Amino acid sequence: MAEVLGAKELRRDAGARLFRFRGNLRQEMQHYHPRGETIIASFVRGVNAYVGETERNPALLPLEFRLLKIKPGRWTPEVVISRHQGLVGNVEKELDYGQAVHRLGPEKVKDLVWFHPGEPDLRLDRAVDGSGLSDRILDGYRAFRKPLQFTPEDIVAAGRSDRKSFLERSREAGQAYARTQNQGRFDIGSNNWVVSGWRTQSGFPLLANDPHRTLAAPSLRHYVHLVAPGWNVVGAGEPTVPGVSVGHDEHGAWGITVFETDSEDLYVYDTNPANPAQYRYQNQWVAMRVIRESIPVKDAAPVRIDLKYTRHGPVVYEDTLRHKAYAVRAAWLEPGGAPYLASLRMDQARSWPAFREACRYSHLPGLNVVWADRKGHIGWQVVGIAPVRPNWSGLVPVPGDGRYEWKGYLPILSRPHAADPARGFLATANENVTPPGYPHRNALGWTWADPYRGERIAEVLGAGKAHTVAAMQRLQTDYVSLPARQLVPMLRRLAAPEPRTEAARQRLLAWDCALVPNSVEAGIYVAWEQRLRENTLGLFVPKPGQPFIESIQVKKMMDWLTTPRREFGPDPAAGRDAFLLRSLVEAVASLTQQLGSDARRWQYGQLAYKHVLIHHPLSPAVDEATRRRLEVGPFPRGGYGLTVGATGGSNNQSHGATFRLIVDTGDWDAAVGTNSPGQSGNPDDPHYRDLFELWKKDAYFPVYFSREKVQSVAEKQTVLMGLK
Repeated sequence: MAEVLGAKELRRDAGARLFRFRGNLRQEMQHYHPRGETIIASFVRGVNAYVGETERNPALLPLEFRLLKIKPGRWTPEVVISRHQGLVGNVEKELDYGQAVHRLGPEKVKDLVWFHPGEPDLRLDRAVDGSGLSDRILDGYRAFRKPLQFTPEDIVAAGRSDRKSFLERSREAGQAYARTQNQGRFDIGSNNWVVSGWRTQSGFPLLANDPHRTLAAPSLRHYVHLVAPGWNVVGAGEPTVPGVSVGHDEHGAWGITVFETDSEDLYVYDTNPANPAQYRYQNQWVAMRVIRESIPVKDAAPVRIDLKYTRHGPVVYEDTLRHKAYAVRAAWLEPGGAPYLASLRMDQARSWPAFREACRYSHLPGLNVVWADRKGHIGWQVVGIAPVRPNWSGLVPVPGDGRYEWKGYLPILSRPHAADPARGFLATANENVTPPGYPHRNALGWTWADPYRGERIAEVLGAGKAHTVAAMQRLQTDYVSLPARQLVPMLRRLAAPEPRTEAARQRLLAWDCALVPNSVEAGIYVAWEQRLRENTLGLFVPKPGQPFIESIQVKKMMDWLTTPRREFGPDPAAGRDAFLLRSLVEAVASLTQQLGSDARRWQYGQLAYKHVLIHHPLSPAVDEATRRRLEVGPFPRGGYGLTVGATGGSNNQSHGATFRLIVDTGDWDAAVGTNSPGQSGNPDDPHYRDLFELWKKDAYFPVYFSREKVQSVAEKQTVLMGLK
């Protein structure tokens, strides 16, 4: 990117090289499928064929390339197996927790963060200098992983002349885009479930999946139906890798959500004062491995860099004053770490045992994978490469002197799994679904999403025995807030100190706890819950810890409100009640200031209060007319991050499910789905945003499977001719 945008992207490029996979490329490709090398090479040739077309006809270049005045290079197989979109990042929390423990102590941090199941050991080893822990240690890691954000200067430099007005008009768009890229990790998630045939109307198992990610234009995922000898699979994957990661073949259907998996650790080393390129390991000085590379830079000479490695992994920071070095050990740098690429094996599975066998190769991300097949079976298998830590939790930095070593990786088929449960369904929503008594505790993560989406799904699935595809659509877009069910009754015996807040309290007590558009009560509740979360953070987290514990999970807050503690005052129950009312007063004041004094204007799900505007990476960098071509929306939305129909983010939905799939295994042509904003990456193509019209209204389109059904609705056919 420094070659495109200049020296400001040097750190990103250095990080990408530092964390580059450097193993045997052929062995790597064969990991994902017995014919992985052939599949990936063919995929790359297809990409390069289009790159060749743009070289012959520059008008075919995507708009982004034309705006930035650049041309695409040729792909190689290494692009496909690169560790992009990995949904990892525990090492950042490790650093945060380490700093918080140094300032607050391990017991206080355990009290503030919802670690479970069990209690982790958060003590810092004496060899780790807590005062030396700082955010800059992972600056290079973050630069490599953070979303690319273009600026107006990038387009100005590419040839625009109206610089001053252009920069002013783009500032607001840049701020909006940045907000969509910086949401809390507990505000995003995914849902999947499978239902046994005895609970469905058709008598065959149902599968539903809505993986959640940052909303973006063009679409992150792309529907495809792949038919070839030995292949007949429909669903979605990401355009940068071949295959289908969520979908179905003629035999079964599968879906994914993230399962907490700690695949990273931050190691701290003493370095040799006489030679900083040496680190202490097992009481000896060991030389770092050094790889020298050159980074091209726009309008400047190439920059030469030294990439350093310890036995554990890339060196991300050197503290020459304290004689310390820090390295990240990442299990995703092992062979097989390309995200979702092992789906190639899943795409050809014909039974639950065969599907589980395919799961053995899925290293990244850590996932809950569910399965439903035409023979009546449902199953759940956790996948992902999981280091075994014999003597520490993995939650804080540890010395790299040899006392904290991984003892290999837990076999994937030994990770949690189940099949054909007696209750007739399996469901996951990023919460802790580890079975009680699971023996491999030290290969699990410790932090999970709030349980409310999962509890709501289980409530609905367990309540009936005639589930249909239509019922699953309603559940995927369900806006009932379980936290509201717990919080609102706490107001029943209280009285607000002034009429406007009392009227709001009365409205909440008569409300059904559904965050639907046009609901005043939903608008009041969301503002109140937000004030409760902010006030809880200020009340419970000492200021020295607030930079590192930036939010309190709602489940933790609910526990404190349900069982009041001394933080609320000498009389905890009375203090809690005052806390609830004060937060409601503040919420009403905020709504009045933002939307006016007429409570009818406080409706949730309006453009001024909860909407969706899907941004494009170039949104902050282009003029207003181009931005309108690239962005999609706005449109009012309901829900929030803790409803099954998850619409995470603040006023503008920034996270959630653009892609959805629901399958009845008894009739493959009955499957339905969503994908927003569309299937095309070209903003001038009618399919760039056409699927947004259904998605914004929580409606679905058919996902046909049989050749007859597909041909009956075909818009056009394209024939690709291979030339030797």
